[in-house]
Amino acid sequence: MWQAVLGLGGLGMAASLSLVFASKKFAVEVDPKVQAILEFLPGANCGGCGFPGCSAMAEAMAKGSAPITGCPVGGSDAVKRIAEILGVEAGTRDAVVARVLCMGGCKSAVEKSRYHGISDCRAATMISGGSKACGYGCLGFGTCERACPFDAITMSPDGLPVINEDKCTSCGNCVAACPKHIIKLLPVNKKVTVCCSSHDKGAVVKKKCSVGCIGCSLCQKACPFDAIEMDRFLARIIPEKCRQCGLCVGKCPTHVIEDQLKGLRPVALIHEACNGCAECVKVCPVAAIQGQPGQLHVVDPAKCVGCRACA
Repeated sequence: MWQAVLGLGGLGMAASLSLVFASKKFAVEVDPKVQAILEFLPGANCGGCGFPGCSAMAEAMAKGSAPITGCPVGGSDAVKRIAEILGVEAGTRDAVVARVLCMGGCKSAVEKSRYHGISDCRAATMISGGSKACGYGCLGFGTCERACPFDAITMSPDGLPVINEDKCTSCGNCVAACPKHIIKLLPVNKKVTVCCSSHDKGAVVKKKCSVGCIGCSLCQKACPFDAIEMDRFLARIIPEKCRQCGLCVGKCPTHVIEDQLKGLRPVALIHEACNGCAECVKVCPVAAIQGQPGQLHVVDPAKCVGCRACA
């Protein structure tokens, strides 16, 4: 009996010593910078940075092969802390948010067929591009909602995803999950958006959807800042040029341009120190400023669109 006990004890001791030796022999040294960086990464492992997880991102940052602004979730505070750890300048990252470029819900978009299958947009796309007559439109099965790790997307009763911009971290998971590519990461400070992705001609769009861009160019003509261009029958707003005046919104016959600043635009105010040079009159796109040369000018609040061209 005691021989068996000694034998098992000796075997256990040998195995323990082998494990100790292996742990020393094959130990992988972890860069202390990686551990320090991990403390300021969110730990969501969302993949929005392009790496499998936060650990891989931290290693890449420590090696200098990934920008310290690469984490879309961490925010500016995390960037500053990581910059201090690595001894580099923090830099800046333009804030973006996910936006749905489609308004063709159940009530607006025509269906060409009935889909009976897996409730997943990617699966539905494999069957003739989906049930919607518009080949560019949202299919409404909520694949993007399930892909969002931050509960920032909910499906509306009309079958369209609604993004909560306060919760959105711009990780890009929903962008990658959408087979129709109708979700884009756009500048968060730009609140005027063409919510359509169709490149069909106007006559075709009208047959398929009542709220699609028909490529009429009326918005482009109405923009005094050349901030709208036509891309294969689809209006596209150039963020760098857009002053968010909203003049394009009222011109759209299908109401496909979303205006998040409606009723919120500030009215220009002219200070009493105005010398009446009339430069503001020349640049105002809606003739909202009046006054005699050399005298204090005034702004008509009913006309001012808050474009800040006069500022």
